[in-house]
Amino acid sequence: MIALPRPEIVSETFGNPADPAILLIMGAMASMLWWPEAFCRQLAERGRFVIRYDNRDTGLSTKYTPGEPPYAFEDMVDDAIRVLDDHDIRKAHVVGMSMGGMIAQIVALKYPTRVGALTVISSSPLGVDTSGLPGASQAYKEHSSESADVDWSNRGQVLDFMVKDARAIASSLHPFDEGRTRAMIEEDYDRSGGLASASNHFLLKGGGQERRIKDLTVPLLVIHGTADPLFPIEHGEALAKAVPGARLVRIEGGGHELHRNDWPQIIEAIATHR
Repeated sequence: MIALPRPEIVSETFGNPADPAILLIMGAMASMLWWPEAFCRQLAERGRFVIRYDNRDTGLSTKYTPGEPPYAFEDMVDDAIRVLDDHDIRKAHVVGMSMGGMIAQIVALKYPTRVGALTVISSSPLGVDTSGLPGASQAYKEHSSESADVDWSNRGQVLDFMVKDARAIASSLHPFDEGRTRAMIEEDYDRSGGLASASNHFLLKGGGQERRIKDLTVPLLVIHGTADPLFPIEHGEALAKAVPGARLVRIEGGGHELHRNDWPQIIEAIATHR
């Protein structure tokens, strides 16, 4: 295999570089904007140096031809460490959400000296048999199947689908703010120059050795919504159960999202985890 040029991974920081660092890793098709700026600033106000970044194929980071990702999942793991290197961070509390939660688990296992603590939000355990756990809800599966009909070069179609997607994974307890959600997705689309390349995330192969979360050597915090339609709460419970001493924070009625009404609970949990 021909080695690819190192991708440009664009990142942004909040807070004092002298404070303990937190690296935020977002999920599939998601740029750094899915870690809202206000969320990052509130976390920084808790005495943390917060770093968010655009995964490759999203935002302002390097993009590749849609449908032909020349990289593997393991490369996205290494991207996280490169972001820490870019900011001269020796060790960080790594926080990952959804697919970012899988990346974060591998980061902690592959680079244990670079991770001081691990938080996994709305994800599933690595190296654990999850065949007996419930899968995505039927309603979400039906919605997701509609993506095959989306023309990813058509801004209007993409925006409408992504807003519908956000609604499909939203909290069952708090109201869905369609206006705020659409504005953020429009910003993400325009900043990224479209979202077609981001769909490469669903085509990735592993590319690395098999790893198991039970081998984790740093403190683990699991944050999971009780109404998550993509990874039901049982996935978060299985993850916490797999690691001795892990703490599980249940977000009542929480979906597969960072709802603003849940920020106080989520930020408190992250800021006090070490």
